[in-house]
Amino acid sequence: MPTAAEDEIHDEFFPFVPAPEDGSRWSAPADLEQHLHRLARTDNAYAYLRALAIEGVYYPVATDEAREAGEGTFPMLTMEIPDGRTVAQVYTAGLLPRPHPHLVYEYATLGALAGILPAGVDILAVNVATPCERYFPTDDDEREVWLDLHHELFSSDELMDRVVTRRSGVLPTGPLLHGLACGAHLCFTNGDAWNTTYWHGMGYRGERERVADSWGVGDREDWLAIEERLLDREVSPWYWDFVLGARTALIAAEGSRVDAERWRACVEDTLRDQAARTGTATDDGEFEEFVAHLRALVGKLLRYESRFRADGLLPPDGVVRSVAAWDIGRASKMARWGLGARYATESETLDCLTRASQAARAAYGSWEEFSAGYVLGRCLHFDEEEFGPWYTTVLDAHRALVTTPDSPWRTVAFGTG
Repeated sequence: MPTAAEDEIHDEFFPFVPAPEDGSRWSAPADLEQHLHRLARTDNAYAYLRALAIEGVYYPVATDEAREAGEGTFPMLTMEIPDGRTVAQVYTAGLLPRPHPHLVYEYATLGALAGILPAGVDILAVNVATPCERYFPTDDDEREVWLDLHHELFSSDELMDRVVTRRSGVLPTGPLLHGLACGAHLCFTNGDAWNTTYWHGMGYRGERERVADSWGVGDREDWLAIEERLLDREVSPWYWDFVLGARTALIAAEGSRVDAERWRACVEDTLRDQAARTGTATDDGEFEEFVAHLRALVGKLLRYESRFRADGLLPPDGVVRSVAAWDIGRASKMARWGLGARYATESETLDCLTRASQAARAAYGSWEEFSAGYVLGRCLHFDEEEFGPWYTTVLDAHRALVTTPDSPWRTVAFGTG
């Protein structure tokens, strides 16, 4: 467990969002909470539950208990009120507070909550101490309603592939906001809010499972290692940018149009020159296979760029200068995943986001360039020129991010953050 910086110990265990004192309209952090506010004011409990069934909720757990919980066990904080009844409190995503070292939030669908709510809980309190709070009984009949609504309404797919932007409690313009925007592709894919460092993701258990399953990260040391490699652009093969860099050098020396064979020859000549300078053996089949692989990579890059132009990822004469965005974008999200899994401290997460911003600006001049580099890196990693879902899904993300009014790429200037 990382040691929290002194300023990371705070009193924001639970949300506290007072209603406007002047009676003016409450500006909720996101559309869901605005909708729940309207329903709470009109006392429409059933519609309120339907909204919860679609999105799910988060419940608080002491960090030590969450860490020690085995599979199939679901600790949950509860409290007894003066009349002797027991209350369990849950919150929607937009109202979750700043992460605390000693408290985490777990995610549950409304259907799952019906099964894991501790015995003896009498009241479910939703979004307590906010303008959209609501209370529900927890008897067997009520839980049957939750299950029915879950089966009718919940679809994890419907929560993905969307731009989610917080409207309150967000960062001002600057390197941190820019660093958050660098992870926009993955935020869109996962349906996460892109502009908040109050990161809870899929909940503590879900975030740990995410980085374990997809990245092999099982502890703090693993997270530190992969985050550093991503920020240093060492996860993707070095030779992707080596080949792209050869063309960039030719363009600078010879003009904007580079013949494919001239590019291949430049790649091969540069590789052989480097081998000679470093004393790398070149008299074996392995080196010659590598040269052939890099020459063939030129053709693959040209074919991807041609498709990118046809699909609007690149302008008619555009090329990709670097795939750095593929590692930088993932570093932006890994910084937040590390905080959600409590492998990172808040200060470490913020530092990593700032570094991601710096790396992106050093490599690119616009969000469109950044996106094309990210998409190319993803395709080289997964797609194998099939132009299948590994390409089409991230193309959908690109199109949404460059057109949605509250997208990071429409609201955060690339050069200034």
